[in-house]
Amino acid sequence: MRSTLERPPAHVCAAFGGPAGVAERLPDSTAWRVGDLVLKPVTDKVRTLWTAHALDYVREPDLRVGKPARSTDGRWIVGGWTASRFIPGTPEHRGDASVLAAVKLHRATVGLPRPDFLDARKDVDAVADRVAWEEFEVPLEETKGGRWFEVLAGARRPIGLPAQVAHGELLAGLLFDGDAGPGLVDFVPYYRPGEYGAAIVAVDALAWGGAGRDLLERWAHLPEWPQLLLRAVLFRLASNALNPRSTQASLDGLRAAAREVSGVL
Repeated sequence: MRSTLERPPAHVCAAFGGPAGVAERLPDSTAWRVGDLVLKPVTDKVRTLWTAHALDYVREPDLRVGKPARSTDGRWIVGGWTASRFIPGTPEHRGDASVLAAVKLHRATVGLPRPDFLDARKDVDAVADRVAWEEFEVPLEETKGGRWFEVLAGARRPIGLPAQVAHGELLAGLLFDGDAGPGLVDFVPYYRPGEYGAAIVAVDALAWGGAGRDLLERWAHLPEWPQLLLRAVLFRLASNALNPRSTQASLDGLRAAAREVSGVL
């Protein structure tokens, strides 16, 4: 298997129309910048192709989207690499801007079909999502979030919103560059109400982004907001409890988020 730190070969760069010999690895990433392109090694072909289609689908003027780039012969993947357009920016915890980006993104992607690969996902977050939505039961370690999950789970009520593709990692996944619109370079899909993506952003901002309950109150006009916030915090609690690498700091943040969410139920 090729190392994910390997530089993209010259023929791959050329296939996507990028200059050879100028690849620069992006910080904390397996991706490389090649001119105005970003090349990433492919670890899951099906998911890579779906992500390319999803990002290509987005038409939202207030979002800067790293659009996928086809090769000169029309392929999304060449030699185990995929490419997209480079957009400047760095990850920042901008609570309201990220919630707004989630709302706009999910309005723009309402027509995307459900990804077939979701059924085969067995990773921690996929299991945690199903547990939060009462589709699956699994024991949760009490000291890592399971106790808070148990306390809050009884407040779940049916949600009458249609399911669609929803992004589950936007707070950490958006790029900001001054006053420019948020930049989107990836898509972590679930199939839930679109506003669930905004609820996850809000919970993450409470847990790890320094936000307070006023963030929840400012977005209280979103449909089924209290119940979606509840599902989002249950999702994160379950993920923390199931993740063998979870930390005390992550749990402390989730406890704070759980307290705030419980106050709006």
